[in-house]
Amino acid sequence: MAIASARLDCCSGMISSVAGSSYGVRTGVGVDVHRLADGVALHLAGLSWPDEPQGLEGHSDGDVCAHAMCDALLSAAGLGDLGTNFGTSEPEWAGASGVALLTETAARVRRAGYEIGNVAVQVIGNRPRLGPRRDEATAALQEAVGAPVSLSATTTDGLGLTGRGEGIAAIATALVH
Repeated sequence: MAIASARLDCCSGMISSVAGSSYGVRTGVGVDVHRLADGVALHLAGLSWPDEPQGLEGHSDGDVCAHAMCDALLSAAGLGDLGTNFGTSEPEWAGASGVALLTETAARVRRAGYEIGNVAVQVIGNRPRLGPRRDEATAALQEAVGAPVSLSATTTDGLGLTGRGEGIAAIATALVH
C-alpha cells in the first residue's frame, strides 16, 4: 500500500506542475460519423485520398478524423462542440477543410487559456487503409493542432454502418491544461 500511495503522490505532483494554470488538467471526447457518397472527394485525417471511389458528405469536407478531434478539444476546454462553433448557420465554414477547422479550434482553445497536451484519435472504417499514410496524416494533424497527435485505425469486422461501407467514424480524446 505504501508503494501505491507514493506513486499517487508522485503523479499528483506531476499533474500539478504540468498544468501550470488554475484550470488543471482537463480531458474531452469527440465522435464524428459521415456517410460515404459517390461524386464526393474523400478527405480524411487531414489528407486527400484521390484514388478512393467515394467521399464523405458534410457541411465542410466531411473529415471525420479532424472533426472528432475538434469536438474533443472543444469539450476539454468547455467551449461547446463542432456544431456550436462551425455549424451550418456559419456559411463561412461551408466546404472548409478539416485541417482549417482543426487549426481554428486549436486557436480558440488557446485563446480560452488552455494549452493542448495531446490528442488521440481512432478512425473506424473499411477504407481507406490509413497504415501506408499514417506518418503523413499524423504530421498534418500535428501541424494543425500544434501538439502531439496519436492516430490509429480499425474496422468493425463487417458490423454496423462502417462495416457495411456506408460511412466512416472517428473517436478522439484530448488533454488540455
